[in-house]
Amino acid sequence: MLTEQYHRDGFYCPIGVMSEGRAAALRGEFERCETFFKEHPEYGSMGAYPHFFMPWLDELIRDEALLTPVRSLLGDDLLVWGVSFFIKEARTTSYVSWHQDLHYWGLDDVYETTAWIALSPASKASGCMRFVPGTHLTGDREHADSFAEGNLLSRGQALLVRVDESKAVDAELEPGQMSLHHGRTFHASNPNTTGERRIGVAIRYIPASIAQADGTRTMASLVSGDDRYGHFLLAPRPNSFAAPADIARGREAEKLKESILYQSAAQRGRRHHAAA
Repeated sequence: MLTEQYHRDGFYCPIGVMSEGRAAALRGEFERCETFFKEHPEYGSMGAYPHFFMPWLDELIRDEALLTPVRSLLGDDLLVWGVSFFIKEARTTSYVSWHQDLHYWGLDDVYETTAWIALSPASKASGCMRFVPGTHLTGDREHADSFAEGNLLSRGQALLVRVDESKAVDAELEPGQMSLHHGRTFHASNPNTTGERRIGVAIRYIPASIAQADGTRTMASLVSGDDRYGHFLLAPRPNSFAAPADIARGREAEKLKESILYQSAAQRGRRHHAAA
């Protein structure tokens, strides 16, 4: 059922991947890391590769409860291309415009899926993701960059085609549940009108056969099976939190990826978010 609906609609949810208790524990880990980086600005931000230097996050991307459904879509040999936290603070105006992820990622194929795991309630009121079914089958569509204030996307990118929001599905998730979505599925999210933070983790899975279209060897993590292709530089697993060598590796990976993500954008307003 999962594969059939995913291929038809371009997304599938909800999928239970952990208990609410474990989700609460991971939220605690995230918030402790968040506090650490706020208190130690010399380390920089958590950036676009936090799994490189957070052992608990490295374990999450390899969790069988996540990998089993992803394997059913992409096969056994899997890389994680990137990981992002998506935070909407309580009663704020932050939002995500309608977009397609793969339009900007510079990959040479479309076989990618994003696992979005809720660490707090992701409801319609708190600004859960919204998907338009079947739009992953319409090809790569034209976007424009706005760098708009309040837009959580890296470039404030938005589809230029008209989106029929009457067909949109609200992907509500309880803590410990996840959604899967194709990188060409139209998706967006509204502001958080509740009194609680909305916290999610987005994990970008790709088959090991995929490469960056321009030949750049960015960094990735092998999480399942084998890498027989060598299209990416494989990052080692972290042994401890915020080890300087691991943070430096994450910063270097970020520079490599930004050289692709911002090729056609004005060099202003850079942010590390890229989903919803």
